[in-house]
Amino acid sequence: MSSNLELKKQVVEEIKEKFTKAQSAVVVDYRGLTVEEATALRKNMREAGVDYKVYKNTLTRLAVKGTEFEPLTENLTGPNAVAFGYEDPITPAKILNDFAKEHKALELKSCVVEGQYYGVDTIKQIAEIPSREVLLAKFLGSIKSPISNFAYLLQAIADKNEGSAEA
Repeated sequence: MSSNLELKKQVVEEIKEKFTKAQSAVVVDYRGLTVEEATALRKNMREAGVDYKVYKNTLTRLAVKGTEFEPLTENLTGPNAVAFGYEDPITPAKILNDFAKEHKALELKSCVVEGQYYGVDTIKQIAEIPSREVLLAKFLGSIKSPISNFAYLLQAIADKNEGSAEA
């Protein structure tokens, strides 16, 4: 067997492994980005715990065949990069959407988030969803607010009754 074929098989296995571990994957067209812009994007991705890789379309098609990520193959034309989200499934979409707003050369194509395929418009909507931590904080704040208000009301009544008892 040729060493080139062996190398391609290893790459396909690497891609399969990334897709297996990923909760989400976003496909983008990176044509037109400068080296500095691409480096900045990779740095943002790395800091957020997201893998951002460029693979040959043919190898990616082979790797996702028969998986929940297979719908991504319909947009695998031209040069593409794939961002894999492992911890938070929305993080890759957020980073790429924010980056695409500043750098018009980056084009969002499609994504799969937790087994569901989405197109460009939906990726942008998903990217606007606040993070899990922010949503939990808002939820806890909304639960705490009525309880806090009730406690302040009881304290005010107690203070008023105390003041009228002294008089």
